Amino acid sequence: MPRLKYYTDSDDEPEIKRITTPSAATISKKPFSHKRSVHAALGGRKVADVLLWRDRNLSGGILAGATLIWFLFDVVEYNLIELLSHISFFAMLFLFIWSWSAQLVDRNPPQIPETIVSEKTFKEVAWAFHSRLAHFVSTLQDIASGKDLRMFLTVIASLWIISVIGSSCNFTTLLYFGFLCVHTLPALYERYQAEVDHLLERGREDLRKFYDKFDSKVLNKIPRGPIKNKKFN
Repeated sequence: MPRLKYYTDSDDEPEIKRITTPSAATISKKPFSHKRSVHAALGGRKVADVLLWRDRNLSGGILAGATLIWFLFDVVEYNLIELLSHISFFAMLFLFIWSWSAQLVDRNPPQIPETIVSEKTFKEVAWAFHSRLAHFVSTLQDIASGKDLRMFLTVIASLWIISVIGSSCNFTTLLYFGFLCVHTLPALYERYQAEVDHLLERGREDLRKFYDKFDSKVLNKIPRGPIKNKKFN
């Protein structure tokens, strides 16, 4: 916690200066506190393992599958119904051939793994999605309330940039680009955490200086009427 130091003078009253320790200030400004790892900040579950590429085969397979879906929808221009029909057709044909050949060689027919359709997996995915959505809505409500004008202006500018990007590309490409960011940026941050924190700190300082200049030259010059106290019966 911040320490309070008192400086006394013979002619003046005691002056209170607030001094914060560098370590506490540095930790509070970083995206992820050093008390929690990136894996713990992402939930510490299977989703965090996938995003941080702890299992390279699984993470690479998910990335390859997403890239294939983007290629089929955006490049080949498949529609959803046609794609699902073709996938179901080839899956049933493959399972039919496999089951028929398994009977000829006296082997067990193929079975769908329990983990694919297990209730526990669906509950974990739904719980992770719900917690992230609830946190996002709560954060958005706090920003929209206007308590932090700087954060409000930053979010407005970010949404405007996203709208400009969205107008120049279709929904599938934008969705795939967002997936690439989510699937690669956490792992890159974990690997280059010190360098990224340094760049983010410099960027935060530049934004703070820009906001202070904008506040002093623009916002403070906006005329404001007198505040009237209203009495409620």
